[in-house]
Amino acid sequence: MKWYSSNETKKWAEINDFLNNSDTAATEVKITGESQTFDGFGTCFNELGEIALRNLSDGDRKNVLDLMFDPNADGLRLDVGRMPIGASDYAAKWYSHNEVEGDYEMKNFTIERDHKYLLPYIKDALARNPELYFCASPWSPPTWMKFPQAHNFGTMVWTEENLKAYALYFVKFIEAYKALGIDISQIHVQNEPHSSQKFPSCVWTGEEMTEFIGKYLGPALEKAGMSNEIWFGTINGPEVDGRWSITRFNQYANLALHDPDAAKYIKGVSYQWAGKYAIASTKQSFPDMRLMQSENECGDGQNTWVYAKYVDELFHHYLYNGANYYVYWNAVLAPNGPSTWGWTQNSMITVDGEKAVFNHEYYVMKHYSRFVQKGAKVLKTEGRSATNTTAFKNPDGTIVAVVTNPFSREMDININLGDEKEINAKLPKDSLNTFVV
Repeated sequence: MKWYSSNETKKWAEINDFLNNSDTAATEVKITGESQTFDGFGTCFNELGEIALRNLSDGDRKNVLDLMFDPNADGLRLDVGRMPIGASDYAAKWYSHNEVEGDYEMKNFTIERDHKYLLPYIKDALARNPELYFCASPWSPPTWMKFPQAHNFGTMVWTEENLKAYALYFVKFIEAYKALGIDISQIHVQNEPHSSQKFPSCVWTGEEMTEFIGKYLGPALEKAGMSNEIWFGTINGPEVDGRWSITRFNQYANLALHDPDAAKYIKGVSYQWAGKYAIASTKQSFPDMRLMQSENECGDGQNTWVYAKYVDELFHHYLYNGANYYVYWNAVLAPNGPSTWGWTQNSMITVDGEKAVFNHEYYVMKHYSRFVQKGAKVLKTEGRSATNTTAFKNPDGTIVAVVTNPFSREMDININLGDEKEINAKLPKDSLNTFVV
């Protein structure tokens, strides 16, 4: 049995001082069964991350990438990668893969820009984990397909020739990456379709996404003989700040999954940000549908312990509402994580000058991803600390329990694993703990 603990000042400390019994336990957790299969933890590949990594020496860059992706290193062992199709809001400049207006046959499609930053980053990750599993989503279509004609704000111009061309755009992207030995397993139709933002974005209604999948994207992939999965996402609603108060589960995932043309193509639904309020509805109504938390909420660039504890709560929320994947946003950024559009954001690792700083959220991810294997079962729990416990059973039979002590005092806990196995421990105050049995 292994026990690793982190708090604000001490990270990933191995503790061997287990309690002998549960007589002093102030709280308890009991494993009661198995839930969904978990398929992986991951992060996103963005240009500003690669730019930050290039400030490191060759040795330090290698160490950072090893600790993120190498399945044999004592690091995160990430096995899922999300990438943008064109520019994300963390690109150094905004671009699409075809800005030639009226090129409905996509003769001028190119991924030339990706060779500058994204592809070196992705290939470095693949060199460490050849089994890395990729999903991709656009932040914006080519500007000439939108109104207004800009990478930011706006909507698709809803014409037959535009929609057919945009479906072909996805086909060309998949083909271009496959030619480089990179298989895109999942296509997510639009990043945050609720958001009309000053960064690359495009607003889609649920009806529009449903029609595009059922009548254009699905048939285009079929015609090309492609088996890449189409996911309905990444959904960032229902919103709770009044911007889109009418958007709910029924106007997006529920609508699409009840549409016979679209539903036959949809293999999963991805949620992020305010989408956390809708994931439980999808799980309840479509229990066999695969689900992804596609973008960890990113904070304000201060990388505080307080925010890291909130991120830990997000892990638990998504996993206990059915998520099969959990994907962090920016793994690596410059100090304060400045974007090209004026927002600062957190990252797991900060490159400060020529030094890599491993932030609190790196260790939050490590508490989950270090020992949880692809194909693990999320375990059901009950008891007074069930909401602070996230547990898994790996394919090799090992059990991993991530337990938070949210209080400013030590806390004795009993974790009943079944089969006469249990953990008795005194959790350090204000700590995150991983037990491996």
